Amino acid sequence: MAEGPLTGIKACVFDAYGTLFDFASAARGCADVLGGDIDRLTTLWRDKQLQYTWLRAAQGRHVDFWQVTGDALDFALETLAIGAPGLRERLMALYLNLEPFPEVADMLRQLKQAGLRTAILSNGSPKMLDAAVKGANLTGLLDVVLSVEEVGVYKPHPKVYQLAVDRLGVPASSIAFQSSNAWDAYAASAFGMRVVWCNRYGQRPERLPGAPDKVVQSLAELPVLVRAAEVGMGLFKRPVRPPASGEGDPPLSFRRGAQSGPSRSHSAK
Repeated sequence: MAEGPLTGIKACVFDAYGTLFDFASAARGCADVLGGDIDRLTTLWRDKQLQYTWLRAAQGRHVDFWQVTGDALDFALETLAIGAPGLRERLMALYLNLEPFPEVADMLRQLKQAGLRTAILSNGSPKMLDAAVKGANLTGLLDVVLSVEEVGVYKPHPKVYQLAVDRLGVPASSIAFQSSNAWDAYAASAFGMRVVWCNRYGQRPERLPGAPDKVVQSLAELPVLVRAAEVGMGLFKRPVRPPASGEGDPPLSFRRGAQSGPSRSHSAK
């Protein structure tokens, strides 16, 4: 695992569900009906949702994440024998407006103030991501929101991570990718991105190609890792125009990213 902060970072790219947005908030919003089944439903719904993305990708039978999410919910409700009238519709509506994790807005604000580009790279459909971002009031804090629908296949296919490189115009080695999903973090690392695994759920390390550069429990730790907090606090400053002759000595400045870390290939390590 890398020592010290990540250097040479120009953009921070985030997974959406479980990383920026709390997928468990949908079931919590139906506590009046679910009662003690909240956690069981959340876990099975999420597990089946991801399984369906992987299985559909393996079969080459892509549908968007909204359908996958609904199919997974139907499986979970039937398996747990939960059949309250109108519950499915309530849960799906709540999934469009998931709560952001509490540190997200301030973290993104620090990154933007430091001049870093910010983006979402998600399995979510454009409709789902647009609703989540607007509902959380994050629109002005993100430069671009990228859906796998642009490439027609789910993570962890390399085409998905290449989408961020192409749309941001930034090399993979200059992108810090953040995900709470270990398999997603490892895949982005194998692709060549710098990776911060936000291990919110106490997962064990994967036995897969790649490895995260950093592991955190909250995205509140990210600005320090990419030196954005230092810039925001004024410890480092962006380059400024030297004064003309006679205006006095130029102030000290710091060029962010001048010390680049080891280059990393887009191919699997």
